[in-house]
Amino acid sequence: MKKLAFVLALFFVGSIAAFAQNPVSWAFTSKKISDKVYEIHMTATIQSGWHLYSQTQPDDAIAQPTSFAFNNNPLLVFDGKVKEVGKLERYRDDKLDVSANQYSNKVNFVQVVKLKGNAKTAVTGKLEFQTCDDQKCLPPKTTNFTIALK
Repeated sequence: MKKLAFVLALFFVGSIAAFAQNPVSWAFTSKKISDKVYEIHMTATIQSGWHLYSQTQPDDAIAQPTSFAFNNNPLLVFDGKVKEVGKLERYRDDKLDVSANQYSNKVNFVQVVKLKGNAKTAVTGKLEFQTCDDQKCLPPKTTNFTIALK
């Protein structure tokens, strides 16, 4: 009985350690590019050995793509889609017969927004992402953000 309790305790601690692992850190900034026009930057710094997935994936992908959901703000107009700036890696695993579009080290997601008038405001929302290394994938995470337009 003590062995079973010990094994269950080890499993529980290992599960918490895997869940608490966070190989991606995010930075959120804005940059004024002209009168009432801003770029918002959502930059992921990825620990060595880990990958973050692109917003667009091949048909045979099983990875969770990175996605952004912006909250409605009547003072803003979003210009186009979120662009990815980084070195895209096209990964193929022949054993599992799956592909993925992914980033290592760093990727910058950029969205252009336009102010409808002269007002101070912020872009708010959430992003969802998944990370994997060569051995495992972590469950998708959701991160809320607020980016002041300065």
